[in-house]
Amino acid sequence: MAPMVTIAMPALNEEHYLEACIASVQAQDYPADRIEILVADGRSTDRTREILARLSAADPRIKLIDNPDRLQAAGLGKMVKAALGDIIVRMDVHCEYAPDYVRKCVEVLEKTGADNVGGAQRAKAKTFFQKALCAALDSPMGVGGARYRHPDAEGFVDTVFLGAFRRKVFETVGLWDPRAITNEDSELNQRILEAGGQIYLSREIVVHYFPRDSLKSLAKQYYRYGRGRARTLLKLGKFTNIRPALPFLAVSGEALMLALPPLWPLASAALATYVLATGAEAVRVGSKVGVAAIPTVWSIFPVLHVSHGIGFAAGLWQYLRSPDWPDEPDRVGPKKVQLRAV
Repeated sequence: MAPMVTIAMPALNEEHYLEACIASVQAQDYPADRIEILVADGRSTDRTREILARLSAADPRIKLIDNPDRLQAAGLGKMVKAALGDIIVRMDVHCEYAPDYVRKCVEVLEKTGADNVGGAQRAKAKTFFQKALCAALDSPMGVGGARYRHPDAEGFVDTVFLGAFRRKVFETVGLWDPRAITNEDSELNQRILEAGGQIYLSREIVVHYFPRDSLKSLAKQYYRYGRGRARTLLKLGKFTNIRPALPFLAVSGEALMLALPPLWPLASAALATYVLATGAEAVRVGSKVGVAAIPTVWSIFPVLHVSHGIGFAAGLWQYLRSPDWPDEPDRVGPKKVQLRAV
């Protein structure tokens, strides 16, 4: 018999996206009687709950989980506690899932023995800006060489997009940090690795997401990412690799050189090198979209780097003064020390 799967989907004011996302879950080729669909709603003020009530009346597998804390991470934890499944598949309302998404997650979990599996974070564009942003995110200069951004990547990694988890993960390392505003998935994955667990990235697991649609919204997003990653560093004491800190190191290094007059020539050289390097990369990746996209791609690189770097600095300042994480993570079931012998 196929393992029982719980779909865990946080939501907040998702009246325009929720129904289509639920429909994509209902269209999965995994046995319907082996799926439950939990939606943790953060006290939406639009028609989200009304839509959920209608959908659950037609499909009893769909259940509402109240999430008064409103944060995604808190809602995910509440869904795991209510889950019947042996496997928890974390989904995002703003994504499009292949019809075999759930089945592939289960198959890859069984084939690899990993504790968490997922696919690449495949960006999909509707607008001109999104097409330019997708080009920038295809570049190592945009995402720092993160493997989970590459659709052809395969193998054991430090993190994946979304994720499908064995239930024992939450007994061992605990749930998502309920106070994490961003970076909750990477922070959980880091705890999985530290407990001796394994995370696997599969090209067979296919999901697409729609990126931000303006420089302003992109800057806000990456500022929040930076803050979240600084919080993770201070909470866990280390990163699995240096990549999340690179924008902060670059921005702070340039700021230091600008603050010291003797280093101004070096600051000018570093800035010129950055402008030329990002310009050359914008030509390389932007030309795949069209010549008109090159200036937009070029402008996206500094927004990604500077917003993330400033957010990281703000996070260090905020959480060094006022750490807000619990001493022990909340767990499901009996406490275990390791996921496997190390």
